[in-house]
Amino acid sequence: MSAVSTKLFHFGISTETFDFCKIFQDIKYICCGGSQKRIVNLARHLADRFPINKPYGFMPENLCKSDRYVMFKVGPVLCVNHGVGQGSVSIMLNELLKLLKLANCTDVIMIRIGTCGGLGLAKGTVVISDSVVNGLLEEHYEMHILGKIHLKPTKLNKTLGSKLLNIAEELKYAAVIGKTLSVNDFYEEQARVDGALCDFTFEEKINFLNKAYNFGVKNIEMESSCFAAFCCRAGIKAAIICVTLLDRLEGDVLNPNDPFSEWEKRPVEIISRYIEKEYFKISE
Repeated sequence: MSAVSTKLFHFGISTETFDFCKIFQDIKYICCGGSQKRIVNLARHLADRFPINKPYGFMPENLCKSDRYVMFKVGPVLCVNHGVGQGSVSIMLNELLKLLKLANCTDVIMIRIGTCGGLGLAKGTVVISDSVVNGLLEEHYEMHILGKIHLKPTKLNKTLGSKLLNIAEELKYAAVIGKTLSVNDFYEEQARVDGALCDFTFEEKINFLNKAYNFGVKNIEMESSCFAAFCCRAGIKAAIICVTLLDRLEGDVLNPNDPFSEWEKRPVEIISRYIEKEYFKISE
């Protein structure tokens, strides 16, 4: 343990209560997503699937001691939720990177999974991001630090993205690689007209979405620009896999009869297969 206590406040853990090297040093993959429930299900799925030593009836334990995030360790994989929006993602990523440093982890790969709105894609399509743009369709994440604007690149690892696309195609999923539009709001910044307040017309909405589509944007969400910028800045290989729940060129509202739970399993299956191949060397 560290001689001076280090607290990861929003995770609710510290070097006083955790031996970070003992618990986390073998981590090679970080899998993160928005909701706590999604991460619980992911951890249980990986525990059932991976050939790791575990007692009969084993269930992954939540290592976070706060109510803000959940975190589960399954062999070489750490599963963490990041909440909704860039601010929540930023907090998680900062404390996660501190954790990795305290544990002396090396060569870690980080993958974000989630759901999104697609552009010109069939519902249920897997989108693997090759770059992330902001609401101005610029490939950077804007931060305001000490009264100054800082623009952070949002580059992702293209080799990793290509491997994930190949696996998606092996699994017979509809899948594409393209730009992700990542903004700070679910409603107006995503060109939705069904929020409580809206200062643009339906025609203006369609014009913007078509502009984004013609620029190469495949999907829209709220976390990827911060995620990509942070990983790029930290020198971490990263990828983003989302599945579309609707085509935003056709509407703003989900169809409750669509098989969302089945679609949400697609990114999980892709990263499971990727880790099986890369880490456990399971070919089939």
